[in-house]
Parts: sequence; C-alpha cells; structure tokens
Amino acid sequence: MKIALGLAYDGTHFNGYQTQPQGNTIQDHLERAICAFLEVGSIETVAAGRTDAGVHASGQVVHLQTDIERPLWNWVRGVNTFLPASIRVRWAAPVPDDFHARFSARSRSYTYTLLNEPVDSPLHQRFATWVFQPLDHSRMNAAAQLLLGEHDFSAFRAAECQAASPIRILSRCEVQREGSLVRLFIEGNAFLHHMVRNIVGSLVEIGRGAQPVEWMGQLLASQDRSAAGRTFAPQGLCLVSVAYDHPFLCVPESSSAA
Repeated sequence: MKIALGLAYDGTHFNGYQTQPQGNTIQDHLERAICAFLEVGSIETVAAGRTDAGVHASGQVVHLQTDIERPLWNWVRGVNTFLPASIRVRWAAPVPDDFHARFSARSRSYTYTLLNEPVDSPLHQRFATWVFQPLDHSRMNAAAQLLLGEHDFSAFRAAECQAASPIRILSRCEVQREGSLVRLFIEGNAFLHHMVRNIVGSLVEIGRGAQPVEWMGQLLASQDRSAAGRTFAPQGLCLVSVAYDHPFLCVPESSSAA
C-alpha cells in the first residue's frame, strides 16, 4: 500500500530535507523514525519539495510504500514518537498507486517573512529575516505582480540549480504587511533552486526605494542572475502547502490523529 504523510518542521538545526551522509536532514530523521515505528531495516520516502538548510515547512507532503498495515492515527502518533520535537507528522492518508508526492503536485505554496523593525527581535529570529530599513510593501506588491504567469526565471535561479528548464508558472505572488511583519505569499507549479529567496532579495531593494517597481520586470526580461538582488536568508522561508488533484488533502487533520 502507498501512504502519504503531511509534515511540519522547524528547519533551523537541520541540513535541509534531502538525505545526506551525516544523517542530520529531515528525510534522514523521518526515515529512521518510520523504520523504528514499523520495525523494519529500511524505508524510502519521496517528498514534494526538497527544502534547503534552515527552511521550514508547515505543509510538506511525502509518500512511501509498505506491506505493513497500521491505522492512520497510529501512523501519526507512532512515527512522532521517534521524531525530534521539531519534526511532526500532522496527518496520514492512503493514496492511489499512481500518486507521487513530487510529480503529482499541481502547485506548491510558500511564504517568506520579513521582520521590518529598527531593531531585531529574538522572538522572530528563527522564522523571519530582519530588515531594518523601512519597507513600502505596496511597492513590493506592485512589483510582485509583474512575476505572475509563465516566465523564464533565470534571473532568480541559483548557479547550482539542476532544473532542466528555467520556465515556471506563478499563480500567486503577493506582498502583505501585518504590523512589523512583511510577508510574501507565492504559489507556482514548481520553483527553481533559491528562486523565492532571490525574488525576495529584489523585492526588498524595491521596498526600500533603491530600485523602481519596473525594475522587477526588467530583471525578469534580462534573465541575468547577477543583475538581481542578493539571496535572502533561509529562515524566513516556509513551504506551507502542496496542491494535488487527489482528494486525500480534504481529510480533516483531526480525523487522521483522532
């Protein structure tokens, strides 16, 4: 049978999602916990997105296959027993054999949070990036609208990105302010390596008045990474949801852990 799991994690002290030799990644901890729960020697999981070191998630999705049957509530509570407190399985659901956490995804949604105050706050350091210069979120939002649709996002692509194509489709790109927090809400069919963090770097330049709103469109057309803003820190980034055509995401979270 194939099982999908919904994950939330604080990525601060992990070396990203994807497994690494030293074993301190979300995938490493998750697979060790599942092995302990099922009492098996090894298990392989596939995630919707491979978040970088320091990046968080509230809506990561993974799938795995196993011949061992357990109640869905037992998957949640049982696997969590063997996980560190900063990683949690939030729900479990059976999925069809053709489901794939990565390739079946229609879209992925992220937020990036900026703390916009003159002095940094220790209460936000793990989940927001501090910018002390005043930011005009309305200018940032106007610039963000220029990214909507299908484009070549080479100007916001990390040099080490291994994606076959820089073409991506953004269906949402919106900047909002909530008090001292400025948040980017972004949804797309897929994302290039460091794409969101690089977009934020350019939006901040516009928000602080160093560049005009139109600069964002010029960067997009240039396809030149060296012309854009710097890569912003990972802690402000969070994978919040992954959308699928499969109905399992409609299952209330409480029902999978009851």
